[in-house]
Amino acid sequence: MKEIFSLLKGGNKPSLLAAFVNTFLGIIKGVAFFLTGNVAMFAEMMHSLGDAANQFFVFIGSALSKKAPTPQFPNGYGRVVNLVCLGAVLIVGILSYETIKEGWHHFVHPATESTGMWIALGVLALGTILEGAVLHKAAKEVLHEVGVDSKGFLAVFQSATYLKRAKPATKLVWMEDLVATSGNVLAFVAILIAHFTGWYRLEGLVSIVIGLMMFYVVGRVFLDNARGAIGETDEEMLVHIGTLVMQDPNVDDIARLEVVKEGEFLHVELIAETDPNLSLAYLDDVRDHLSEMLLSQKGVTKVTIAFDEDDGTLDWKHIVSKEPNEKGMI
Repeated sequence: MKEIFSLLKGGNKPSLLAAFVNTFLGIIKGVAFFLTGNVAMFAEMMHSLGDAANQFFVFIGSALSKKAPTPQFPNGYGRVVNLVCLGAVLIVGILSYETIKEGWHHFVHPATESTGMWIALGVLALGTILEGAVLHKAAKEVLHEVGVDSKGFLAVFQSATYLKRAKPATKLVWMEDLVATSGNVLAFVAILIAHFTGWYRLEGLVSIVIGLMMFYVVGRVFLDNARGAIGETDEEMLVHIGTLVMQDPNVDDIARLEVVKEGEFLHVELIAETDPNLSLAYLDDVRDHLSEMLLSQKGVTKVTIAFDEDDGTLDWKHIVSKEPNEKGMI
């Protein structure tokens, strides 16, 4: 039990905050839907409840992924967060379908009048503020994870550029809350227009749009985490680490280099080609130096290094600047 609480402390904080916020919003939107019968409010209730369940799962998954490796699972539990995200999006997918179905029903058989407009608008305005705050928090977390300084309210737009490099849990929260904030705004506008124009089909149409946006998040998150669960190469870090290794004067070439994502972490496997005249004792010092350097890189938690003799053919395709290869102790 003590280990579980310790792991939970390391869980993804934006996902936990988003889960509590969406639970609260789901409840008050449910009450508003009960009082008004507004289908746009129904869509937003389903959206908030789906996001809340999703984000609770993601928080737990991100915490469990930090469990230390064991003899049975020597590569650790990093991919647990990918597996949890895959399961979580199924919930959102089901709620997306229900949202679209209800929206279509309302579009075909629209209401004849709008009731409780101010209740619905008040709840949606509150939802926009709270979801926007969570989105801003997730955006700042994205920028923190990639080592970029955030710039106030511009953090959301700034973070979109770096979203691909964010941790799976943070990326999911960012995408879900972007859609949630947009959904609140769309529902707010739809209720106003329907009230003043009498075109109540618009509320059903917006419900369908919100459901489709939820499906888009399902697709993106599913594909990202399916790759992570299989074991995806981090191409950017692959080039970066290869460049660092090739700059070492004792490394002539790279025969093999893998940088695999294990959830939020990176595992590196390297086979470097060196001068066959170097002693094992010397190469052991080279290995220690390379291991220390690679483990200092952001996200790298495991490094495996082996050596092979230089075959005289350059296999590493990425061009790097490198000093002449003068053998010497590190």
